[in-house]
Amino acid sequence: MTLDDDVVAFLREQSRISNRPLKEVVNETLRLGMERVSKHVPDAPFRIAPNSSGFVDGIDTTHLNRLNDELEIEVFLTENSQ
Repeated sequence: MTLDDDVVAFLREQSRISNRPLKEVVNETLRLGMERVSKHVPDAPFRIAPNSSGFVDGIDTTHLNRLNDELEIEVFLTENSQ
C-alpha cells in the first residue's frame, strides 16, 4: 500500500507529538476513521413546517389575482379596440 505524502507527514507528526510508534498511530487513525464511517447516522428527512398566511377568514386565497387579471384584460381591450 502506498500513502500520499501529506498523509504520511501527518501520521509521522502525530507519532512524534505523542511519542508513540508510527504503526500504533496509523492503526489508531484507521480505527477512528472506520468507527466514524460505520456509525454514520443518515440525515433526518427534510421537513417543511407550515405557518399561518395571515389572511383573515372570508378571504378566498384561490382568487387573489382575479382583480389584477380583470384590470389587465380591461387595459388590453382598451388598447386593442382603437
